[in-house]
Amino acid sequence: MSVVVVVGNPKPKSRTLLAASRVAERVAGRPPDTVIDLVDFGAQLLDWSSPAVAHAVEQVQQASLVVFASPTYKGSYTGLLKLFLDRIGGGALRDVTAIPLLLGGDLRHSLAPEAFLKPVLAELGASSPTRGLFIVDKTWEESPELAAWLQYEEPVLERIRARLGTKAAA
Repeated sequence: MSVVVVVGNPKPKSRTLLAASRVAERVAGRPPDTVIDLVDFGAQLLDWSSPAVAHAVEQVQQASLVVFASPTYKGSYTGLLKLFLDRIGGGALRDVTAIPLLLGGDLRHSLAPEAFLKPVLAELGASSPTRGLFIVDKTWEESPELAAWLQYEEPVLERIRARLGTKAAA
């Protein structure tokens, strides 16, 4: 039962990556097994014969839980994440529980995970039983948005943890 984080931030080792890893740990009750920082692939994301990208896609398809994270760009997720998602066939994530996560500078973008990322994940077959999560990037470490989301979604998160065989993270 693997837990994977996929981050579409064009900046390596970004706040988005740190926040997504924290969300995965809080949801799963343990750190993620795999963190895929898409910026590390560079132009390989455009090369459909890249074995490294194919391996990352395979890890996502075989995961139990995936946090898909991106900064908010122009009110939506990044092209970097879009390039990766385009590599996944329709329905290929049917056994995956997905958490859509976007970080951004202003709560006015707080519907972006629901409006733009969650529908793409559904098209790929993923189940997203929680609301999409938006976190203000400048306060991601204290994140009142994450605390409120965790409290609201706790009944659903308990079912996810039960499936993973874990308990809530402290």
